[in-house]
Amino acid sequence: MLKKYGMESYDAVETPMVKRSKLDEDPQETPVDPTKYRIMVGSLMHFTSSRHDLVFAVCICARYQARPTEKHLTTVKRVFQYVKETINMGLWYPKNTGIELTAFADADHTGFQDSRKSTSGSEQFLGEKSYG
Repeated sequence: MLKKYGMESYDAVETPMVKRSKLDEDPQETPVDPTKYRIMVGSLMHFTSSRHDLVFAVCICARYQARPTEKHLTTVKRVFQYVKETINMGLWYPKNTGIELTAFADADHTGFQDSRKSTSGSEQFLGEKSYG
């Protein structure tokens, strides 16, 4: 995917998002091609089933698919840079073993800063491991 989006020469990073990043809707920001943005986010969505460390960042980016701007695209590119750094990470599900999945969820009604829509979070336990 890095090759597909011309990002092979980009430096790898250790975190998928900048700490304390406040990604929001900004009509003053430079718009980018929404089709390309959606394809990039969709490519990252594919990873979220085995890369739980990407779920939060990718879902935040997915919120802005209708009118993405330059700062949203920069964030998506950073997630790709993180994938480059952590290419060998992921969940490996052992064959023929019983694994118990336990999940908990929480919601914050009207908590999203742009639209006052609800936000939610969850924690999953696969066997004795925690993935949140």
